[in-house]
This record gives sequence, C-alpha cells and structure tokens, in this order.
Amino acid sequence: MAEWRGIAHCAEQTESIGAALAATLPAITAAPAAVYLQGELGAGKTTLARGFLRRLGVTAPVRSPTYTLLECYELADRVVVHLDLYRLRDASELEMLGVRELARAQHLWLIEWPERAHARLPAADLSVRLEVGAAGHAVALTGQSQLGSAWLARTVEILPRSS
Repeated sequence: MAEWRGIAHCAEQTESIGAALAATLPAITAAPAAVYLQGELGAGKTTLARGFLRRLGVTAPVRSPTYTLLECYELADRVVVHLDLYRLRDASELEMLGVRELARAQHLWLIEWPERAHARLPAADLSVRLEVGAAGHAVALTGQSQLGSAWLARTVEILPRSS
C-alpha cells in the first residue's frame, strides 16, 4: 500500500495538496473512482477538495455540501461528485440522493465522512486522513487500490518529501 505523509501549515498548503492530486488524476474507466476524506471537523477536508476542484478548472464557489449532502461538478472529461455525509443519520439516506446513478465511468467521488455510509459507497481508491495538530494539519495519503496506488505514486513526485 503506497503512502505519503506531510504537514500543511496553512489552508493554502492543504489546497496545494488537493491541487497536486488533481494534477495527477488518472483516466477513470472503472465506475466510479473514490477518494475518502477523513478527519475531525475543521481538519481541512473541504479545503483539500477546494484545491482539487480549482485545479480541475472549477471557478464557482466550492463549499462543503454539508446541508445538501451532494454537489456535482460537470467538467469537460469527467464529473466530480462531492459528498459530505456528516449530517447523514442513516446510511439508507444515500438512496434518496440518487447516488446509484452517479456510479459511472468518468465519475470521481470526493467523500467527506465516508464512515457514516458504511458499505453503501464505492471502495476507496485513495484515502486522505487529516488531523489537526499544534504544528499544522497532518496529512496522510494512502493508495487503497491499484488505481489509487498508481495515482499516489505520480502525486508523490510533485509533493514535498514525507515528514
């Protein structure tokens, strides 16, 4: 399992990690690819997603879909589905969002709070763990599949060395 660890000392550095992941995003031929964004409130999950989406060309405001639970960004060559499951009371609520229809090729899911949906989500290709610390936010990227490990290997080439 491929892994990278680092510290983001400010929001801009967290966004730059997201941007690096977007810059090295592989072609998605399986349905869908998934990135799990994990960490406590305020750890930087949405900030990382914002950097990712900005690098892909999204110019609209990127906010956490805490109240809508789901936000789709249709780009020229893919659809990015940003889920924030913090307010999910039961995993069965996902069905009402129509997520089944979003499980297609050229779809990438960025999922905040994936642990709240249990087995109703696609398996993670890449997991991002963010933790608030005294020196900044600790960031751990882990490839969880062949796609995720290959993606992470390309990303590590443009990120600072692990700390």
